[in-house]
Amino acid sequence: MVLLGDRAYKMKKPVRFGFLDFTDREARRAACQEEVALNRRLAPDVYEGVADVIGPDGRPCEHLIVMRRMPAERRLAVLARSGAPVGEHLRRIARQVASLHARARRGPEIDREGGGRALRARWTANLAEVRELHGGPGGSGEPGEPGQHGEPREHGELGEHGRSGRSGESGGPGSPVGAAALGAIERLALRFVDGREPLFRARVEQGRIVDGHGDLLAEDIFCLDDGPRILDCLEFDERLRFVDGLDDAAFLAMDLERLGAPGEAVAFLDHYAEFSGDPSPPCLVHHYVAYRAFVRAKVACLRHGQGGTGAGREAGELAELALRHLRAGAVTLVLVGGPPGTGKSALAGAVADRLGYTLLSSDRIRKEMAGLTPRTRAAAPFEEGIYRPEWTERTYGELLSRAERLLGLGEPVVLDASWTGAAHRSDAERVARRTFTDLVALRCAAPARVVAERLARRTAGVSDAGQAVSEAMAARTPPWPGAVEIDTGGAVEDALDQALGALRPPCAPAAPRFPRPRLEPG
Repeated sequence: MVLLGDRAYKMKKPVRFGFLDFTDREARRAACQEEVALNRRLAPDVYEGVADVIGPDGRPCEHLIVMRRMPAERRLAVLARSGAPVGEHLRRIARQVASLHARARRGPEIDREGGGRALRARWTANLAEVRELHGGPGGSGEPGEPGQHGEPREHGELGEHGRSGRSGESGGPGSPVGAAALGAIERLALRFVDGREPLFRARVEQGRIVDGHGDLLAEDIFCLDDGPRILDCLEFDERLRFVDGLDDAAFLAMDLERLGAPGEAVAFLDHYAEFSGDPSPPCLVHHYVAYRAFVRAKVACLRHGQGGTGAGREAGELAELALRHLRAGAVTLVLVGGPPGTGKSALAGAVADRLGYTLLSSDRIRKEMAGLTPRTRAAAPFEEGIYRPEWTERTYGELLSRAERLLGLGEPVVLDASWTGAAHRSDAERVARRTFTDLVALRCAAPARVVAERLARRTAGVSDAGQAVSEAMAARTPPWPGAVEIDTGGAVEDALDQALGALRPPCAPAAPRFPRPRLEPG
């Protein structure tokens, strides 16, 4: 990169690696033209074109990308670090990114790179590369391109996908990402991908896989008065640009969080959801943020292996960021059970509301299958009427079938039912195993006096059970090994605190919460 006055000039080096070959001048010229064309999608007035360098013989001997120089102090990264207000800038950036995705190239070749199989392959490749660094120096020594347009990147910095900016250097310790953290990242990441094939298939069918930017760093976005300029898309391997649009946007969200602006990261993704019309499940947002953080952690590991100052600390912080989001994005199946009158429905609803999970109720499904409205009374003696054993089997079968579909689409689910039968609980465990989902069982318990008072006060509602049914069910309920007992004898808020403690035990600092966006019709 050469900076002269109000212009910046970039030149491709005559190098050859497995992922590119620039030894031929025509190849360098074509690469310059491709970089200009791709980046004009988001910054047409910055990328002015490709200039020929004329040799002594009067013929072109090299080619330069000519760019308008951007003011370094208006980088989004600089503004985010300083705590300057960037809300309106982020809204404009989100609109531009969503617009790019709306008009981006699509097709079967692009779709293949956005499916679950391709995502799993990228995770395993990056994990293997970081794991190889344990116990020895890291880095491949492959030179890359500088990528800043206010000031050049520090010599030796790696690009997003691990292309080193140093040649022939060695030394430095191995990976600064500990084996325990690496193992947890691998387990959580692959577990999510393996259980979410219906979600990834739906994303492809919805046309969410695009030829995007691929390298949305806050360092390469300039917040000007007349709108943002988004530079330096990933140009050397188009397959790395073939991503889910949400994955592309999550890169910038990750970078903002890394810079100490988690609120701005959430705001940006909210704006992106609004402009793209993409009501994606929050767990997918967390997953893509985690993936982008881990790729950056890998880059920092390589720099650390080459002796990069501060790279080890950065790698550890990015790995922790990835782990926080993988934990936050883990898909969970929550069973809330107990005899009638123990407050299980109230607790199930409170858990679903607090965490944004989907709530499914056996009482509602039972009446729906019977052709009744939820509040239509259908009271009957124990195991009679629509509460006969065969009806109960059908109800639990439908309850778990719906839950399995939702879990495959990345939707955490709360199931409100009595769960008094061990066979039904075993069926739920099998659903969790098939969908690679965390299972948490909560058993509600309240003093007999409290249960009796609640049932006596019960009027028309979804549940039909009275005192006699409650006592009969309690008498026939086998032990529930593994369930967390929740004292529901007091206020719902107290029981909710107990339930949240079982669902989210304190461990690492929490990741930002990504609520499902509320999209306006049309």
